[in-house]
Amino acid sequence: MAQLNLVIISGLSGSGKSYALKAFEDAGYFCIDNLPPALLPTFVDLCHQQHSEIANVALGVDVRERGFFADFVGILERIKALGHTVQVLFLEAREEVLIRRFSESRRPHPLLPHQPVVEGIRFEKERIAELRRQADRVIDTSDLTVHELGDLLGKEFLQNTSDRRLTISLLAFGYKFGVPYDIDLLFDVRFLKNPFFVPDLKPLSGKDDLVRTFVLADPEAIALIEHVEGLLKFLLPLYQRERRSYLTIAIGCTGGRHRSVVIAGHLCERLAALGYQVGLKYRDIDKS
Repeated sequence: MAQLNLVIISGLSGSGKSYALKAFEDAGYFCIDNLPPALLPTFVDLCHQQHSEIANVALGVDVRERGFFADFVGILERIKALGHTVQVLFLEAREEVLIRRFSESRRPHPLLPHQPVVEGIRFEKERIAELRRQADRVIDTSDLTVHELGDLLGKEFLQNTSDRRLTISLLAFGYKFGVPYDIDLLFDVRFLKNPFFVPDLKPLSGKDDLVRTFVLADPEAIALIEHVEGLLKFLLPLYQRERRSYLTIAIGCTGGRHRSVVIAGHLCERLAALGYQVGLKYRDIDKS
């Protein structure tokens, strides 16, 4: 009996679920949107009865109704007991981002179409909070473009399982703009000397050689990099042993333009030299 690789895609309305399902479809997955959870076992049985060659399936599932969740968890457990691989992917975004997306599309919130969008967002968030807690992977799409979301899913879900390697994402951010919460490790570098207070360096960013030289001239910055690299050399093989496919590491300074950018960039070079697949993003580099 052929076993299925099943990815359940759910999350908040406006967070990019449709784009995610399209990314799986483009990668050759058999995709169904808005499948009622109660029909999941029937769908799996049909795949077997038809001797289907379908191996990879992505399902968009809506579990907003109260009472659905308990049945949904039980259904997934029964499917896993048959030997199928099941992963639950949950997409979300910050409230202000979801409000902006609904405003741009000029569509009401599907749960409370006759009330302000923010009420629908909060109502839905409450309804599916337990699903979020049970998800295998939670992705915050607030700062991702459609293409970046597709790239992220491609790295974490869509590559051949036999070739799957740990993907590391480094994120430089500014504490004044809020701490990202879709992360695994967080390092605060606000104790380092700040180029912001050097008039010639203030308007530049951490990608500029002058700022990079200033930050890395600080012995404490070099010591930090050595300590963090040593910690990651210890941790990363252990994460790989546990079959982790992704790891997000955040580096934060006050504004997210100088120190965090330099340290994240330097760590990216170090980890790439060790053979890891590394992505790098500067969340707040253009903010002031």
